[in-house]
Amino acid sequence: MKITCIIVEDEPLALKRTSSYIRKTPSLDLLASFENASEALVYLQDNTVDLIFLDIQMDEMTGIDFLESVHIDSQVIFTTAYEEYAIKGFELNVLDYLLKPFHYARFLQAVNKFQHKTSEAPNYIFIKSGYQLEKIFLDDILYIDGMGDYRRIHTTNKKIMTIQTFSELEHSLSNSSLKRVHKSYMVALDKINRVERNVIIIGEERIPISNTYKDDFYRSIDIS
Repeated sequence: MKITCIIVEDEPLALKRTSSYIRKTPSLDLLASFENASEALVYLQDNTVDLIFLDIQMDEMTGIDFLESVHIDSQVIFTTAYEEYAIKGFELNVLDYLLKPFHYARFLQAVNKFQHKTSEAPNYIFIKSGYQLEKIFLDDILYIDGMGDYRRIHTTNKKIMTIQTFSELEHSLSNSSLKRVHKSYMVALDKINRVERNVIIIGEERIPISNTYKDDFYRSIDIS
């Protein structure tokens, strides 16, 4: 599965360079680019991405302000001409710090850090269910649906009810094949049998794809 990413960069030449590096890297999928952090924040309210290439010195809102103003689930690689922000980047737990102008080999080193980090992720999560924590193996999850205040996790051998929100589940499952396709559904991409007219078929279940998530879903399965 490709690593989805966005660029937040207000320098046209730097934006062009980073975009070209992403296009020549088969493991990366550039979803969007933004000239200011405010537009990126609006985009991230409705979209999830794996990786953000983030400039620091920008008008209106700096990259540091961007990270400090809202919780970002994505991994972040700073791209900047100012080396004095390296310590701040460490404090903000950014993945890497690319000093402009950086070459493709250095860019690949940063991307490989992301791949190494995600490859170490566990193959299970613990879900709050009632008064207990239930261990679920990621490969067993088929899909998740919403039922009022509850989410119901359908696995290959059982169903688990939880009050955890979809946002919380998306964060916990960010390293899995689970993808949001509707305000009330997440599906495991590797468990899909077929897709018919914006309806996902998993076993006997028919799951709708809403307009909000449609483009992101089809990108995830490499259909434009």
